Amino acid sequence: MPWSTRELAELAGTTVNTIRHYHRLGLLDEPERRYNGYKRYEVGHLVSLLRVRRLADLGVPLSRIGDVRAGADSALGALRDLDAELQMSIERSQKAREDIAAILRDQAPADVPAGFESVASRLSEVDSSMIHIYAQLYDQDALADVQKMVEADTDGVGADIDRLPADADEDTRQRLVERLARTLAQHFIDYPWLSDPAGHLSKSPHVTARTIVDSVVDLYNPAQLDVLVRANTLANDQVRALREQSGQADEGRAPRGA
Repeated sequence: MPWSTRELAELAGTTVNTIRHYHRLGLLDEPERRYNGYKRYEVGHLVSLLRVRRLADLGVPLSRIGDVRAGADSALGALRDLDAELQMSIERSQKAREDIAAILRDQAPADVPAGFESVASRLSEVDSSMIHIYAQLYDQDALADVQKMVEADTDGVGADIDRLPADADEDTRQRLVERLARTLAQHFIDYPWLSDPAGHLSKSPHVTARTIVDSVVDLYNPAQLDVLVRANTLANDQVRALREQSGQADEGRAPRGA
């Protein structure tokens, strides 16, 4: 017996609007109408609708279902493309679940940068913002090192810089410069790529440098910027001096067997 649109939709586990949409796209033939004007769907329509639904459930875009059903040369290619997309979707979902598990485990903010859940309590709003930006500029190895640097901040110098007011006096700034310089100098020694990050960039050096400069200027107040710049210069000078001393010591060491 023929079915109405509503009955066909119920049989196929879909909706009347979906059937009408398939008609508009040419995926389902229009049926004949009864004497009273109502559509009368036959078994062929039901089978065709179920086939379309099967492909849609697989994730085949509606725009390509016609080609796939017709057995066009591109049908297998479409399915291979779809399979690759599904694989990437699965990987993204798995990564999201792992990140959510880490956030719940460490009770971290939901928008904490990925990989920094365990140190979220040490990150200020500015720290978190900068790390989000770093994630777009550096590779995963560099970000792993940044996470270690956050862990290594045991004297709270980062927190003191975060609290530094824009009108901080010179003595307060200088004390922070000296403390931060010691930390930075150790980082420069432990992570040599900081002085030459080219091998860890995911963007061009120009884009990276411009983005970091713009971000730092926008996120830090004048006193904080002053401390950061002076501490960076001092740390580089300290590391340079240590390397020169090490080089002189090596030169002065007597050769073996002398």
